[in-house]
This record gives sequence, structure tokens and C-alpha cells, in this order.
Amino acid sequence: MSDPSNEMDDTGTFESGLPGILGVIDVAISKAEAVILALGVILMAVNTCINVILRFVFGEGLFFSGEINRILIIMITFAGIGYAARHGRHIRMSAIYDVLPTMPRRILMIVIALFTSAVMFFLCYYSVGYITDLYSRGRILPALGFPIWIIYVWVPIGFTVTGTQYLLTAIKNMTSTDVYLSTGVVDGYADTEKEV
Repeated sequence: MSDPSNEMDDTGTFESGLPGILGVIDVAISKAEAVILALGVILMAVNTCINVILRFVFGEGLFFSGEINRILIIMITFAGIGYAARHGRHIRMSAIYDVLPTMPRRILMIVIALFTSAVMFFLCYYSVGYITDLYSRGRILPALGFPIWIIYVWVPIGFTVTGTQYLLTAIKNMTSTDVYLSTGVVDGYADTEKEV
């Protein structure tokens, strides 16, 4: 039932289940998300370790360490929501969904994906308004000294990528006979493989 070419291979490389240019864009965004998440976690760990060592050795840490970690947490969070959607890793309440045959599950997945996509784009719209408000106020980070709105640019980017990913998941389910949790992840519950 599951097509191995549409999933991650043994090396963890993501292969999109979308055709043509959509698949190329999907894979490119996936690679960018993986790099952003890996770098963000590594930089946060290095920043925290250096700060702890400096406090222990010299009695005083980096004055900007907290702000850097704040920036990295925002970046990781909003890059991570797109990554989780792409790999079908979001929390799902699926008691009713799991007992449905394949066709109703696919229809329900399309509805869920379209609704979630709409919510993500709605939140993106409001996050842009929030950033615009921050920009107009001219607030800056006290330690680093650059405008605070810059660190929140990740929010609409994350919502846009996630909304797009859910939209692509809906399209994948509309054009497939299997049920997909994302463009590259087939719903794999063995006990729900009942046909209509």
C-alpha cells in the first residue's frame, strides 16, 4: 500500500510525493528546514554552554546570551511547525478517523488539511500585522541593539510554510488512492487498512 519512493529513505533524506516543480519546491523547503533546525539547536547549545562556562570561570556570562537564545527558540519553533507538518508528526486526535474505511479517511484528511491550511494562513496574516506594529514602535533588543521585529520574521514564514504544506497534503490526498498524512508520509496504521 505504501510507496517507498514517497517516504524518507534509510539515510533520512526526504523525498516528496508531489510531481514536477511542486516536488522540487517541497524537497528544497525540507532541506532548508532541516538546516535551520540543526543550526538553531547547535547554536543554542553552544551559546548556552559558553555562557555557563564563562559564568563558572569568570563569574559573569555573556550579556547577550539570553537574547540570542530567544531568537533561536523563535526560529526553531516556527521552522519546526513546517517540518512537523511535512513529516506527518503533528499531534492528532484520531479515534473516529482510525475506525473509518480508506475513502472516508481520505476525505476527512482532505478536510482537516484544508482547514488547518486556512488557519495557518489566517495566523500568518495576523503575525504580519503584529510585526508591522512592532516595526512602527521602533523597539530594539537591549543587549544586541537591533530592531525587535526582525526576530519575529520567522513567525509568518513558519505559518506560510506550514499552511502550504497542509494545502499540498490536501492536494496529494485528492490525487491519490492512499491516505497521506503529508505529501511524503502514507497513513500507516495497519488496523485501519479497511477498504470501502
